[in-house]
Amino acid sequence: MISSGVFDYINVLDKAADASWTRNQIISNNIANVDTPNYKRQDVSFEEALQRELRTATENSLDEKVSRVSIDRLAADIYTDSAGYSYRMDGNNVDIDTENVELASNQIKYEALVDSMSQEFARIKSVLK
Repeated sequence: MISSGVFDYINVLDKAADASWTRNQIISNNIANVDTPNYKRQDVSFEEALQRELRTATENSLDEKVSRVSIDRLAADIYTDSAGYSYRMDGNNVDIDTENVELASNQIKYEALVDSMSQEFARIKSVLK
């Protein structure tokens, strides 16, 4: 984490990319346990924390809201999804098709976040020239 107003977007994007990376690992773990009896799928909660941080800021512009985000409060929390429910006889609630779609979607999101960070660094570099 870089503590300067210039890097506000990069810090938020970095936290989002970390959460996306964690989600990739969790989805891969779900896929690996698709045939494990009584296994309950897990997921990552990050977007809610980001939305909460952005909503608490009273400023009108996104730049001002991002500058007020508390990076320490942006955490990727792992949780068990629908732990008490299962549609399978073995007690497992992992659907392989859903997990594959989530994995592909998350990989696209991760690549977009990394690309956004690269663009932010390019903008900073162009200003410094």
